[in-house]
Amino acid sequence: MRHKYGYNKLHKPTDQRMAMLKSLAVSLFQRNRLETTEARAKELRKLVDGIITLVKKGDLSSRRRVISLLLSDKDLVKQLYAGRERFNKRSSGYTRIIQAGSRRGDAAKMVLVELVDAA
Repeated sequence: MRHKYGYNKLHKPTDQRMAMLKSLAVSLFQRNRLETTEARAKELRKLVDGIITLVKKGDLSSRRRVISLLLSDKDLVKQLYAGRERFNKRSSGYTRIIQAGSRRGDAAKMVLVELVDAA
């Protein structure tokens, strides 16, 4: 039995939550850094680490899964596969979360999420 294997639902239905996380992942891969709330960043880290692990595998089925996870952005997938050598030194922990203070409107904890070996 696997106990305590949960995730943050972010107060959204599953389809909306996954769409938000996928678009955050696309933004992170395009810009190498983004600012978001702490709860979203912690869930995003799980998704991004899984995507980078699939990119490192490099076979056809993992490429198709990455395309489906990155909102069918084939140019971004080509860019990820072209630069996948930068992640070969690590087995996990591809993202870094840096505290960035509180948001002015609702005092939510804001963080910066960046790729660790960003070129």
